Amino acid sequence: MKRFQTQDLTNQSFGFTLVEVLVALIIMSVGMLGIAGLYVHSMQAGRTSVLRHNAVTLAGDIADRIRANPRAGAAYTLAGANNNCVGGGRNCTITEMAAHDIFLWNQQATESLPNGLVNIGFNNSLVPPSYEITVSWNEPGNALSYSVTIPVLAI
Repeated sequence: MKRFQTQDLTNQSFGFTLVEVLVALIIMSVGMLGIAGLYVHSMQAGRTSVLRHNAVTLAGDIADRIRANPRAGAAYTLAGANNNCVGGGRNCTITEMAAHDIFLWNQQATESLPNGLVNIGFNNSLVPPSYEITVSWNEPGNALSYSVTIPVLAI
């Protein structure tokens, strides 16, 4: 006759040990830190994207204003002034309209870009004359700028 042996169950472990739980927690923590880092990086990239979009929009806006007032020439390189040319019920000269455009453009730049600066250079030696439009701003750790050159035929 065979005899059955019974095992002593008091020496066997069931479930997870504390060391296994701690290792799993550390692995999950490292993964969560990586996800948090990616989230912060994507937020910064999104902010940069919005600011670059604003800069391109500002440059396009003043380029359209210059094309609408093509005989102003170097008047777009001067300081801006609020001449009430739009909605003010007055007939502005070419130079006054250019100064008003620059005034509005500077306001838009300070509202939509951190430390936003705008500059226009005029080169009359080229045929047709051209304008160098530069929009610059500050981001954390960087000073960025966007430039575009547009030729404008005076009518």
